[in-house]
Amino acid sequence: MQNYYQREIETMPYDELRQLQNERLRKQVQHVWENVPYYREKMEKKGVTPADIQSVDDLYKLPFLSKADLRDAYPHGLRGMPLNDCVRIHSTSGTTGKRVVAFYTQHDVDLWEDCCARAIVAAGGTEEDVVQVAYGYGLFTGGAGLHGGSHKVGCLTLPMSSGNTERQLQFMTDLGATILCCTPSYAAYLAESIHEQGIRDQIQLKAGIFGAEAWSEDMRHDIENKLGIKAYDIYGLTETSGPGVAFECSEQTGMHINEDHFIAEIIDPDTGEVLPEGSKGELVFTALDKEAFPLLRYRTHDICVLSRKPCSCGRTHVKMSKPMGRSDDMLIIRGVNVFPSQIETVLMQQGYPANYQIIVDRVNNTDTFEVMVEMTPEIFSDSLAKIASAEKALVDALRSMLGIAAKVKLVAPKSITRSEGKAVRVIDKRKI
Repeated sequence: MQNYYQREIETMPYDELRQLQNERLRKQVQHVWENVPYYREKMEKKGVTPADIQSVDDLYKLPFLSKADLRDAYPHGLRGMPLNDCVRIHSTSGTTGKRVVAFYTQHDVDLWEDCCARAIVAAGGTEEDVVQVAYGYGLFTGGAGLHGGSHKVGCLTLPMSSGNTERQLQFMTDLGATILCCTPSYAAYLAESIHEQGIRDQIQLKAGIFGAEAWSEDMRHDIENKLGIKAYDIYGLTETSGPGVAFECSEQTGMHINEDHFIAEIIDPDTGEVLPEGSKGELVFTALDKEAFPLLRYRTHDICVLSRKPCSCGRTHVKMSKPMGRSDDMLIIRGVNVFPSQIETVLMQQGYPANYQIIVDRVNNTDTFEVMVEMTPEIFSDSLAKIASAEKALVDALRSMLGIAAKVKLVAPKSITRSEGKAVRVIDKRKI
């Protein structure tokens, strides 16, 4: 094992960690002030200079950055290093507007891969493992991050990218993949395909590292049972480098944030006020040592909770809960806040597969709310009366969870398009 995930980093006493963060924060604020005019102007408007930021306790004085800022500054406005010092870019999908382009120096790439290496080690990975990376490669950060982390650990790396499921399963069996890295929805699809082909006894997987989309505990357990693995969550954003900002350990009671590289805050999403530890609110990140894209106080819009409760794995870095939804793109239907993760929880508890779509529209100035759910083969073979009864049971369960009525439509197995990347769970026609 190499220095980037040695235990002394991840088990650093809190006082020492805070001293390291203070030193890196002062240096980073100065770097941004000197090299990122867009953010310097935001600081000047707030009457803040680098001299005002001496420790983490002063973070609240700095202005926030939002995705709107990143789009306004596209493509070079937030770049903190000369272009000839940058070696790579990654980008968001652009599905909600103009793409966000993040730049990386070689130093940035190395630190990012170190963080992903820690995630692989936390999932039990060693140089003896075979890591199948089925996240997308290219502009998406998933494939590149776990690929580099796998190399750093010394694993045999299968750079599969997403898609081509037949080839995925062939390499998984022929090369004895032991750790699978992909989105949870694609892991569920692979598990389904393995079951259909009757090759479960040929699968040697022991762990999965899944992220890039929301998934429930019920979905985790379903994937674990079907693949015979332990499924670990990983968190990251293109804006903050990619996956590996935080990851689960064997305790699986939250994801450890790599606090030597990132400072996390929880704020009230409406007022911006910093909330005390243990409060539920919006997650904000400050990157402490990124050179090319050094974001300070970036609002993720992910809703979660931070905790420093001692962990049985020995790591001392703060944990973030699995995101409980988002403050910006949560669905507001007839005045009620609705998160897709709530709907998924109901479906999994009722024994349905994690293949569904939420369709929201507006007719005669009234929101319509429909959930399309794939039936299990057993329900599909039932009578129409029993299918209608099953739909009513789901309607009741969803109303109990959400406090709002939804129309439920049970559809045939495999009639909802499978995802090989991020699953398209929500179709909100009100925005079209």
